[in-house]
Amino acid sequence: MKVFMLGWEFPPFISGGLGTACYGLTKAMSRLGTEILFVLPRAAQSSQSSHVKMLSAEGYIKTEELSDFQNVRFKAIVSPLRPYVSSQTNEGSENKRKNNRTHTWRNNPSEHTQIYSHDIYEQVCRYAKKAAEIASIEDFDVIHAHDWMTYPAGVEVARLSSKPLVVHVHSTEFDRSGEHINQAIYDIERQGMHAADKIIAVSNYTKKTIVNRYGISPDKVEVVYNGVESNKGTWFHALSNKSDKIVLFLGRITMQKGPEYFIAAAKKVLEKINNVKFVMAGDGDMTHRMIEYAAWLGIGHKVFFTRFLRGADVNRAYQMADLYVMPSVSEPFGIAPLEALRHNVPVLISKQSGIAEVLKNALKVDFWDINQMANKMVAVLKHSPLSKMLCENGCAETEKFRWEDSAVKVNKIYKEMLACAEARI
Repeated sequence: MKVFMLGWEFPPFISGGLGTACYGLTKAMSRLGTEILFVLPRAAQSSQSSHVKMLSAEGYIKTEELSDFQNVRFKAIVSPLRPYVSSQTNEGSENKRKNNRTHTWRNNPSEHTQIYSHDIYEQVCRYAKKAAEIASIEDFDVIHAHDWMTYPAGVEVARLSSKPLVVHVHSTEFDRSGEHINQAIYDIERQGMHAADKIIAVSNYTKKTIVNRYGISPDKVEVVYNGVESNKGTWFHALSNKSDKIVLFLGRITMQKGPEYFIAAAKKVLEKINNVKFVMAGDGDMTHRMIEYAAWLGIGHKVFFTRFLRGADVNRAYQMADLYVMPSVSEPFGIAPLEALRHNVPVLISKQSGIAEVLKNALKVDFWDINQMANKMVAVLKHSPLSKMLCENGCAETEKFRWEDSAVKVNKIYKEMLACAEARI
């Protein structure tokens, strides 16, 4: 099986969970013997960079892991294709908000269009054109496109090659922007889903959105849950003798991830117990608003912003934490809670997430219910038996989330697509 795979991030070039998912799935598929050509954008290193550059796995994978990617090739299209602007982009507009203390995304719908860089559509079209050029000289059986920015490329390659197309939905515009969607992006998503021969959703939560919001037949959508990387050794808390408890938020600081609910709940926790620090590890268009919000609530000295973390720093953040909280407004899956449990950290997750439908050993709360969120934080921080039970049972439960199982399901979908294509001939 030869796969022409389209994605817009892959470690070490990542901005969120999509890169982690592509990494885990690709490695597992390679182990199964599936041959993959992975086409992705990469920022130009200099003015001398060519439009298309062939890269070996060494450019992306650690040396000790190369054998796991022996069936994978990478081609990078020079392009600054990043979906979300950094918090730096919005610094100039923060002064305009200083008198606005509501700090809730529902009162600022016009700001959602700002999470996308101004030239994103041009880059998406350029990526599609270059991907089609690469496909014209490559041999493959199926096309696999990850998330909306690669859908136009997938549709074009499918049109030119007459090969079956699967689109992999890791998130939708409704997850990222709520009801105040960017219509152009929605149109791209809808066109890609309708053009695809099959759609992979990362959860039933996401499948329902695809069916109800995009007019897709349920029979066309297959659910394939994400996995989590296996631990290589035993994790421990880096600060076992620390005096303060640490509650961790790790993710993009954007509307989708519910950072304002995390801070509002933190305020209520601190009214009950004082020896707690709250760490917000990540970056995004709401970063500066959240710094202001914490200060306005009078807890600025208790909330620490690390900005974007990667690699060993992410591991250290988990190791320091006594509780991981994912208060997402809409989370298609949620790999981070599984990573936290792998590090023996109990988790509190929103019910509005894909992982909530399959993870039993986690505390769950509606993202908007900051009173319950705070109560459950306090319960874990004050009662060590509860924390220990959630850690032990949750860590054991993560064993069922294996990328190898996800890869087997994806390969099965490929074979079914090819069988249907042959039957039509």
